[in-house]
Amino acid sequence: MIAAVILAGGQATRLGGADKAFVSLNGTPLISHLLARLAPQVEHIAISANGDATRFAAFGLPVLPDLHCGKGPLAGVAAGLAWAADMGATSLLTMPVDTPFIPHNLALRLAPAPAVGCYQGRQHHLAALWPVDCRPMLERFLGPAGQYKVRDFLKLLRARQVSFNAPHDPFLNINTPEDLAAATSLPAA
Repeated sequence: MIAAVILAGGQATRLGGADKAFVSLNGTPLISHLLARLAPQVEHIAISANGDATRFAAFGLPVLPDLHCGKGPLAGVAAGLAWAADMGATSLLTMPVDTPFIPHNLALRLAPAPAVGCYQGRQHHLAALWPVDCRPMLERFLGPAGQYKVRDFLKLLRARQVSFNAPHDPFLNINTPEDLAAATSLPAA
């Protein structure tokens, strides 16, 4: 079974500190765009986010705080892996909350784990399928002080790179007001 976690713990400094989950794209919050694409692909979904969890109450999903504060997005991956193990999942699909155009067949194409999505030769480190049993390895990776780069852990896991073809980057991140403006003109399909 594949579970998914939406990574919504970023600072969004380039978007003026806005809560990216609720940034509107064509009248709909980014998290809603992502949920519409994720829900048919996996059996369970959670949100990894710090702060007031009640802001996500309308979605009826578990909200997972980071297990390793200050260690970047891998802290959210670690929280997701712990939750996925409790759900009985064998794999965890991760996606940043600001990626509204993910492929409808992402989970299927990335299976089996470990694998990471790529577009035109660029690896999108958090568009990844992680084996739930890699959690002890991730805990060791996050243990010492240092840099906690997602790409380094994917390399350690020997994650396969899976290329996706599309008219535009299906892993486009909405990081800036310019990204948001450009995304409004992209087709949803």
